[in-house]
Amino acid sequence: MTVEAVRVSPAWLDLRERADAEARATDLVEHLRPHLRGGPLVVHDLGCGTGSMGRWLAPRLGGAQHWVLHDWDADLLARATVDPPRASAGGAGVTVETRQCDITSLDPCELAGASLVTASALLDLMTSSELDRFVALCSSPGCPVLVTLSVVGRVELAPAEPLDELVAIAFNDHQRRTTQGRRLLGPDAMDVAVDSFGRLGAEVVVRESPWRLGPGESELAIEWLAGWVGAACEQNPELAGLSADYLQRRGAEAVAGRLRVTVHHRDLLAVFR
Repeated sequence: MTVEAVRVSPAWLDLRERADAEARATDLVEHLRPHLRGGPLVVHDLGCGTGSMGRWLAPRLGGAQHWVLHDWDADLLARATVDPPRASAGGAGVTVETRQCDITSLDPCELAGASLVTASALLDLMTSSELDRFVALCSSPGCPVLVTLSVVGRVELAPAEPLDELVAIAFNDHQRRTTQGRRLLGPDAMDVAVDSFGRLGAEVVVRESPWRLGPGESELAIEWLAGWVGAACEQNPELAGLSADYLQRRGAEAVAGRLRVTVHHRDLLAVFR
């Protein structure tokens, strides 16, 4: 695979962690538990960032756990070791190791013995062929695979205004852009992943996992808006003349507690029988 290395700000990951935790589909954890192998769990977190998946999931799974955190960014891996998950649902210990690597070039043997493979907010950066190979990699141990927070291209702002739809269309086009000869999947990635796991014989369960940003998440909403509108203007420069007033207006609504934003995602659990 040739997925571009995208540097993600630790501050952005910290800012979104609570919204991510509240959005993830907890009922998929209930589906997951019966399929986990006995003994200490070995969980491989691909593209782990600062380790937020472990902090969310480890306390929801029982028994001793060993988490292997994979990321190409050494700074993010260092942050992940500062605040690792402390204990499982039953109070058993959780250990963590980090592996600095490009997950797109992992050999399947590096996942041998895994009890669970997981990833979060990752699929939209891939092309169709890259995602097929990623699915094959995750599926190679034959254990469950949990992928959370994949964007699906739907955003709702309340109160609504006409420019919302224009920005959303341009943003989705940006997500599907061709860059360096690669056509990104963007919001189509989840459907492609479901098909790809299904072709490998997995039972696939999908759940909605939307961010719901209200008055308590105004800082995140403002930061998200800046990125959303910025990408839209990059894709459609005709929006640039309208974006400053739009951002100022929406930002003021967020600060005043009048803006609510729903960013739709989906979570996926693949189980091999």
